[in-house]
Amino acid sequence: MSDTAQAAPPDAGAPPRTGHWKLIGPGIVAAATGVGAGDLVATLIAGSRFGYALLWAAVVGCIVKIALAEGSARYHLATGSTILDGWRSLGRWTSWYFGIYILIWGFVYGATAMSATALPLAALFPFLPLWAWAMIAGLVSAAFVALNRYEVFETVMKLLIGVMFVIVVAVAIMVLPNVGAALRGLIPTVPAGSAIYTLGLIGGVGGTITMAAYGYWVNAKGWRSPAWMGIMRLDNRVAYAVTGIFVVAMLIIGAELLYTAQIALTEGDRGLLDLREVLADRFGPTVATIFLVGFFATAMSSILGVWQGVSLLFADFVRNIRGGTESREELTTSPAFRFYLFWLTIPPMALLAFGRPFGLVVVYGALGAFFMPFLAITLIWLLNSSRVPKEWRNGWLSNTLLGGAALLFIVLSIAEIARLITG
Repeated sequence: MSDTAQAAPPDAGAPPRTGHWKLIGPGIVAAATGVGAGDLVATLIAGSRFGYALLWAAVVGCIVKIALAEGSARYHLATGSTILDGWRSLGRWTSWYFGIYILIWGFVYGATAMSATALPLAALFPFLPLWAWAMIAGLVSAAFVALNRYEVFETVMKLLIGVMFVIVVAVAIMVLPNVGAALRGLIPTVPAGSAIYTLGLIGGVGGTITMAAYGYWVNAKGWRSPAWMGIMRLDNRVAYAVTGIFVVAMLIIGAELLYTAQIALTEGDRGLLDLREVLADRFGPTVATIFLVGFFATAMSSILGVWQGVSLLFADFVRNIRGGTESREELTTSPAFRFYLFWLTIPPMALLAFGRPFGLVVVYGALGAFFMPFLAITLIWLLNSSRVPKEWRNGWLSNTLLGGAALLFIVLSIAEIARLITG
């Protein structure tokens, strides 16, 4: 593999005066990565239990994610440094926390992502067992990320999100949504027993650690100066508008297909296989098979996005720890990037055979619960400081949205820790 093959696009210079819509891409990558199979099931279950009542929460969640992703990318463009550089400037504690978190997270997430991608493959092509499809998905994803430039990666991600968007929205239309009830669902209400689902819809769908990777994908696109701020914001808003439509479509499916019939789904990724059976009964096997293709596109976009984006974060983390001088263009050819691809793919295969050890799951859940508050609070800290030129610091709206996100994720983290303790 040559350095030329992995080189990032050159600095794009000044943005063009027209054709901004054609440039959209990094936000689509971030949004596609953040919406996984488990998120879809959580949205479906919310719809199946509470109908349209929590539709407003899905919309608020997209607004929160727009603020977080915009803050991450704004730091990159305004300062010319990376979010890892910013965290390190806040103290060595950030490196200790992030280093421990990213290693444990990658080990457990690797198995989870490979299993999620294998579920629709095993259902479509049952001649191989689930664990074999999981290993194939991991190895193919690692090879693809290692051998392809950002432009190819972005194109494939756009294709995957296009497939899953069209299929999910088409199914939502087929179930004949109740427009009046949907509009009433935009009025904030919290039905009895829905508090955790409400918080989960706001905070859980659309990305966690991968939101910190958005700035790296913006840079990989060639956007590397404040001149690109407007286009980055357009890119980010369009991407999360697409995510919002996608999440609303899943909630409609849950409300119309499951809530009215009082059908329960299995928790986790396997709930989408339950939905396939419901779709087969209602619309026939062809629609059910097409839905499995959308399920695969959803899972595959997440695994590719994590393999590329979180490996970039790890490579930059190692650069910061070592005090290295590598440019952002060289991160994807660094030994640290390749090591993390290996770490996401090979060691987690042991978990496919033996299950996830309870102690590791507890640590993973605890650290994961605190990552989003960490991201929101550190963005507030960085974007209100002298590290950022005055014109690109937070205004009242950014501070309000990021502050609200921090409070939300603190509540979610407390709920997650309580769940881990009580089992």
